[in-house]
Amino acid sequence: MSRTIADQAVPESGGTIVAPASGAGPSAVAVVRVSGPRTRAVLEALVGTVPEPRQASLRKLADIDRGLVLWFPAPRSFTGDDMAELQVHGSRAVVQALVEAVLEVEGTRLAEPGEFARRAFENGKLDLTEVEGLADLVNAETEAQRRQALAQSEGALRRLYEGWRAELVQAQSLMEAGLDFADEADVAANVSAKAAAIVVPLLQSIESHLADRSGEVLRDGLRVVIAGPTNAGKSSLLNALAKRDVAIVSEEAGTTRDVIEVHLDVGGLPVILADTAGIRSGISPVETEGIRRAFARAEDADLVLWVVDGTSPVFEPPEALAQKPILRALNKADITPELAPKDAAKCPLRLSAKTGEGLEGLIGGLEAAARDRIGASSGAPITRARHRAELVSTADALKRFVNHDLGPELAAEELRLAASHLGRLTGTIGVEEVLGAIFAEFCIGK
Repeated sequence: MSRTIADQAVPESGGTIVAPASGAGPSAVAVVRVSGPRTRAVLEALVGTVPEPRQASLRKLADIDRGLVLWFPAPRSFTGDDMAELQVHGSRAVVQALVEAVLEVEGTRLAEPGEFARRAFENGKLDLTEVEGLADLVNAETEAQRRQALAQSEGALRRLYEGWRAELVQAQSLMEAGLDFADEADVAANVSAKAAAIVVPLLQSIESHLADRSGEVLRDGLRVVIAGPTNAGKSSLLNALAKRDVAIVSEEAGTTRDVIEVHLDVGGLPVILADTAGIRSGISPVETEGIRRAFARAEDADLVLWVVDGTSPVFEPPEALAQKPILRALNKADITPELAPKDAAKCPLRLSAKTGEGLEGLIGGLEAAARDRIGASSGAPITRARHRAELVSTADALKRFVNHDLGPELAAEELRLAASHLGRLTGTIGVEEVLGAIFAEFCIGK
């Protein structure tokens, strides 16, 4: 009996893998990928002969469909192994039948999530930062995210980190040379000074890189919490910005009791808006929990959008939010008279979630806040917590080298540790424990 996508057991490693590389369908065209040592046998079984390398050929695929067949012999393929792509009509029935036909060939199995990309990494086609950039490119929702992910997938971070590691290796070689002449104080001191001349500016570069959080904000999105008193119109504002009914709107105070999120593309930048419970006192335990969650979410936010009820304005947020960046917006402008000049200065954004008045100004304010956090990005910023953790460990080792009066053996060990952490960033040094988490982000066909 043929094996199907639904009933295959957990696969073994190695072998020839197959998976749909396009969406679940139905669609005009679907792509099925095959990679591994039995790829040629798969093509011979399905189309009779193997097409010319890297040239699309229209073929009949068994009795399943007619489509384009591309053949990429190793090592000039995405994975570095023999590989084929089959472009067919995108019905679920065609894709299922084609995958099952491939699985009839001995030595084939279904791919695991991210296994094509993992093979590319293992065969030296991609380093880990390029793999992560590729994952971010697949998941990009805005133009700015696409640009950042594309740069990373094309090696922007790899080049930066490998350049730093080359400098560290140079400093290591000097320290190792000093160890060979440890009994000659003048020689050892000379090589230590030369190594420090390399390490000090390198440490400064890494610390500057760590100070820039724009890449992480861009990848994850600017987190904006909508906060304000009950019945200020926060949920109505969320619905107006999302252009759909996301949150329940009611005149009854305390309707919103949990955090509701929407993801927006604001001027090509990702913004995550979170609607929270209205802030007031003397309420039920359930609403109290909603307010606690509102404060907790605001604590982690990049920006608080404080919604002022124009009919009973409270211009200043509670003290617990006062330390966060605040953007104030007066809602219900359609039923609110013009404010006195001193009050208008406190809340320059005037809008109506009901009529749409002033929403463009609010969107402009959100875009300005996002550009302020993201726009100062360096050419290859940190994008993931994994990068930051390894770079912090690298910097800590270099600080110990620079700031402590260490013997030559311990000083050389600190440089070795620093180089090891940099190597883990690109995958040149043991990172087996993180590989599963990285490649699990991909869909099956990638």
